[in-house]
Amino acid sequence: MTGDVNGYNEKLVDILKEKGLFISSAESCTGGLFSAFITEVPGASDVFCETIVTYSNEAKMRELGVKAETLDSVGAVSEETAREMADGIRRRTGADIGVGITGIAGPGGGTPEKPVGTVYIAVSSDRWSKIKLLRSRAETRDGVRLETCKEAFSMALEAAERY
Repeated sequence: MTGDVNGYNEKLVDILKEKGLFISSAESCTGGLFSAFITEVPGASDVFCETIVTYSNEAKMRELGVKAETLDSVGAVSEETAREMADGIRRRTGADIGVGITGIAGPGGGTPEKPVGTVYIAVSSDRWSKIKLLRSRAETRDGVRLETCKEAFSMALEAAERY
């Protein structure tokens, strides 16, 4: 996939280096794209711990500690699941900032309550946490994934700047 994230990936790596911070991500609908954008920046190895692509509910529970009750009550595409993913990846890796991304990239999988393009992004740190509902209007799966990454980088930048 090609595309850009408005230079947010370079800015994020620079700020993380400057402040001596580390970031990790837990991705579902982006399938590792967020981490791909980070690792295309030279020097990312100084600030990026790891990513886990947890596409299935079982993986979210096993790898990140997402609660079965959460998945049963509100589903994988929810504010609560995104939060638990971000917190879980921070716990697992010891990163200063954790990013959790879960959503429906399409073209199928949407419902009237959660249509294609519904994505929750959570960013978690000791100093600042935020969860955003993104309702992408992108017309393709790749478009949804790219728009999601742009927003996730914007949020991660805000978290890093607050250190």
